[in-house]
Amino acid sequence: MQAWENNIRKVVPYVPGEQPQKKDIIKLNTNENPYPPAPGVVAALQHMDMDLLRRYPDPTAGKLVDAIAGFYGLKSSQVFVGVGSDDVLAMAFLTCFNSDKPILFPDITYSFYDVWANLLRIPYEVQPLDENFKICADDYKKENGGIVFPNPNAPTGVLKPLDEIEDIIKANPDVIIIVDEAYIDFGGVSALPLLKKYDNLLIAQTFSKSRSMAGMRIGYLLGNEKLIRYINDCKYSFNSYTMNQTAIAAGVAAICDKEYFRTCTQKIIDTREWAKEQFTALGFCFEDSMSNFVFVRHKDYPAEELFEMLRKADIYVRHFKKPERISEYLRITIGTRDEMEKLFAVLKQYITR
Repeated sequence: MQAWENNIRKVVPYVPGEQPQKKDIIKLNTNENPYPPAPGVVAALQHMDMDLLRRYPDPTAGKLVDAIAGFYGLKSSQVFVGVGSDDVLAMAFLTCFNSDKPILFPDITYSFYDVWANLLRIPYEVQPLDENFKICADDYKKENGGIVFPNPNAPTGVLKPLDEIEDIIKANPDVIIIVDEAYIDFGGVSALPLLKKYDNLLIAQTFSKSRSMAGMRIGYLLGNEKLIRYINDCKYSFNSYTMNQTAIAAGVAAICDKEYFRTCTQKIIDTREWAKEQFTALGFCFEDSMSNFVFVRHKDYPAEELFEMLRKADIYVRHFKKPERISEYLRITIGTRDEMEKLFAVLKQYITR
């Protein structure tokens, strides 16, 4: 080891889902939306003033913040935006989790949480999900430096009812609670109404899933005005110009098209419910998912075997080898009805051969 390595911050990085460059594949491994963005997004980009690209964007991303606030019936001062939900969550960790006490999150959850905690030197303790992959509220009623969890959870897709989320918030009035709602638009009830009652609640959402804009990188936080101001203070101390001109324009167009948003998410919900029936018929087991994916295992076929078989058929799904508790599961994104029919045709041929 070179001497200078003694002063290097070393972390085990987050491993993103594979992004294959092949054409004519069925890509069900990264929970992207199978449908295109709202028509207004294309129009906004086509008619954008290209002269703006030589100038710095608005550091407040004011038009986008205003549009998000209007959609949720909040004040603009209650909205923080960033480059995808990963960016806004990382900024929330940096701003809100500065206690010597450990933050708490599930043992099976979004695998970026422990990466951020290690990177930022935040102590943490993971709380085990129960045998049905559910978050146990009582595990979060102890001394801590903050709490974060997705709802629905990832990669399990299990939704926690709003009253149980409020139970956790009530028990922790002195720390920040982050509810990561990346998948909430696929059938869950948002914690948004609780913002009026609890000033220590932050809600994270994204344009990547239900708004078909993973490639544009837009995420946002909703919270009380003081808390959002603190997060903005940290952002402006780190990188003032996080949102580029095209992302702002596209984001405004996307969130303004409420009808397309509802139609698109409903198509995914309908396909998901149909897919659950197909998985069951083929002998797969899973907890009820309320997200845009299903987390499945098969009693007779190892997950890695199915993963490799599908990959050879140019169908990409996600296999988590660690932790061991979920090593026999595949997370399969809900694609179009046609894509899912092709998936099930391949699975049926293999399983019933």
